[in-house]
Amino acid sequence: MSRRVKLRLLLAAVVVLATGTVAVGYVAAERSSDRVTGDPSVEQALRSGDRGPVVDPRDGRTVVATDSNAFVSDESDGPRAQAELVAFDTDGGIYYHENDHTRYWDVDPVAGTEATVEFVYADHLEPDECDGSVCTRNGVERVNLTTGESTEVFSRVTPGKHSTRWHDVDRIDDHRLLVADIDRDRAFVVNTTTELITWEWDAQAAFDVDSGGPFPEDWTHLNDVEHVEIAGRDAAMVSLRNHDQVAFIDFERGLLEEWTLGSDGDHDTLYEQHNPDYIPPERGGPALLVADSENGRVVEYQREGGTWNRSWTWSDARMQWPRDADRLPNGHTLITDSNGDRVFEIDRAGEVVWTATIGFPYEAERLGTGEESAGGESAAALDLPSREPDPANLSLSGRAMAALPPSVANGIAYVFPRWVGSVEAVAILALVVAVPLWARLEYRWSDVSVGVRNPFQIDRK
Repeated sequence: MSRRVKLRLLLAAVVVLATGTVAVGYVAAERSSDRVTGDPSVEQALRSGDRGPVVDPRDGRTVVATDSNAFVSDESDGPRAQAELVAFDTDGGIYYHENDHTRYWDVDPVAGTEATVEFVYADHLEPDECDGSVCTRNGVERVNLTTGESTEVFSRVTPGKHSTRWHDVDRIDDHRLLVADIDRDRAFVVNTTTELITWEWDAQAAFDVDSGGPFPEDWTHLNDVEHVEIAGRDAAMVSLRNHDQVAFIDFERGLLEEWTLGSDGDHDTLYEQHNPDYIPPERGGPALLVADSENGRVVEYQREGGTWNRSWTWSDARMQWPRDADRLPNGHTLITDSNGDRVFEIDRAGEVVWTATIGFPYEAERLGTGEESAGGESAAALDLPSREPDPANLSLSGRAMAALPPSVANGIAYVFPRWVGSVEAVAILALVVAVPLWARLEYRWSDVSVGVRNPFQIDRK
């Protein structure tokens, strides 16, 4: 058997096996809206017009803001162009749904109401609205989930559309908002009545530009902010994602260095985290509940003797890039797993007791329990057991994903369609390499290539 025939057979086998693997993965995903649990999905309900019940009943409505949603995308801005705000009713039906904005981020209940929330959105604007360039309107909107009545609270336009979108805003009182400004690497307080900025902290006041991400394109990626009280003084807690740390900023004195959790590049502590929640001393803290995104886990740190010590960890075999976790008053934890396409609740024993399957969620809130973790106690006070997946119980796909660095595994989950697991990703990569290679070899072996002069070849006659 000639060398050419052997190569053809080898490449044919690779193409056939890889194509079969991708086809089986796709068909399996089509037959089930959720390839792990088989639960019904929001996407199916919205397509069919039947609004439920689509999830199990739960005390209190659950509101979910999605960064984007691959299942219902009908725009041209990438595979996850369509985002949505969804509220599940107590009976498991869809109580409210909208998809008016390009992206939905933070969502918070409005105090004193039963079904009104404020959310942060981003809208990509047309070039003619931005002096010919690309720009984004970042804003805060209030909506009554029962009536659908909405009110614009505050907005600003920023250049670009990726690393300039605001992710979080925290309400201080009736007239003031605390804003996490990714575009300018700062946190600021704005009076929504006068639209004047009354306080501002710039990350450059405390951090060197050689740290974190690329400066100035996406330096800190300041993705979360929370108004807190430290030692009786007003402060802002900020999540500096690209610095792998959560920092506390006294409104008058600036950065409280001794309170900082994590450090740039210390991925054992935090790795590009999202949505930290501060739990104060009166509820078992000081503690920080954090979606440790690139590490694929939810963690909690307890402050003891002036230092932060990890007091709780939770993950399972499906966890991929969590971006929110809220401690509920009953001791349960509501978790948003973006690349896992789910929002779910675990009880005090760490068992999953409720799940909503939804494409690429960013944040979730259980109405009636306070904002984020405002009604919950620390893991130390509740004596919550930690849980991590047993490698022996992982599927082949799960083992392959676990063997990869977290950033690589999360990158695969983010870039490829939602039904693509690690096995399908390897098969697609094999096709990307094998098909062009085979075509190039066939061209070299064919008569077509004979006599075709290389334009870069020098005639030395």
